[in-house]
Amino acid sequence: MPEAVAMTKKAFASSQDLTEKQETLAVLADGVYALTAEGDPNVGAIEADDFVVAFDARATPKAATDWLAELKKHTTKPVKYLVLSHYHAVRVLGASAFSAQAIISHDNTRRLIEERGLDDWESELRRMPRLFRQPDGIPGLTHPDIVFNDRLEIPLGSQRGDLVLEYCGLGHTGGDICAWLPEHKILFTGDLVEARAALYTGDAFHVHWSTTTLDKVKAYGAQTLVGGRGAVVHGHENVNAAIEQSRLFLNTMIDQVSTVFHRQGTLKEAFVATHDCLAPQFGGWPIFEHCLPFNVQRLWDELSGLELPRVWTAQRDQDVWDQLQD
Repeated sequence: MPEAVAMTKKAFASSQDLTEKQETLAVLADGVYALTAEGDPNVGAIEADDFVVAFDARATPKAATDWLAELKKHTTKPVKYLVLSHYHAVRVLGASAFSAQAIISHDNTRRLIEERGLDDWESELRRMPRLFRQPDGIPGLTHPDIVFNDRLEIPLGSQRGDLVLEYCGLGHTGGDICAWLPEHKILFTGDLVEARAALYTGDAFHVHWSTTTLDKVKAYGAQTLVGGRGAVVHGHENVNAAIEQSRLFLNTMIDQVSTVFHRQGTLKEAFVATHDCLAPQFGGWPIFEHCLPFNVQRLWDELSGLELPRVWTAQRDQDVWDQLQD
């Protein structure tokens, strides 16, 4: 009889991704900074005449402090505003390190924190433990002080123009905002766009994101784009290519999952079909294997009529992983 082939179960999410990534601080223009880290979440900062606006906070105060130490090599101005691009624990729980006068988010982000903050915290800590440097230092959930629905402008000073914070529509979550610097044509998108990194869509609105939301992001006409993960993108054509790369990922998921759903197939069949289509282009990119089970489950929920994303708990994470990523 032939020998049985032993199947190795994939480690849960990014629980075994323990290798530290090389962090790179880029100066994009006078007083405009981005910190990237080989596919880990990006953060940024924009100087005004006498203060700094920080964009996203990282997962813990320790991780945020490491970022601020790099930033202080370029500016010693205090952080007046901390902007949250959206709500996920890895983006916001380091907020206390900034000592900001105010934390700014979309109103839907405030609602998400209230609805699922503790569950999301536990879920993401299990999924991506390496990002949570010294998690015991997190003082609690991050709550915004200033919320808005459509657009908020922050004057940076007479020679610096304004920083425009804007809601582009339902996308990666219900509350994603972009930060736009018209003077430099620099756009920070949060996780609405990734550059050579897979998308996480477990809390997404796939059709809105892939159509009207990305259309609005593209309409800025940015010359430089800082996505949620991956390298900074320079040049209008390359910026558009990054946006279209994200759209392709979403549309491929929609096509594959919808086909299986409408022929009354199974969730597992939808996952396999989606994996097979995406893997040749995206499979080697950061967090692809980590995200795809949660992505497919959320899209399946949408097709089943669940308009709002269900809360991810640690137990639900594990159940979906065990069902799909074996």
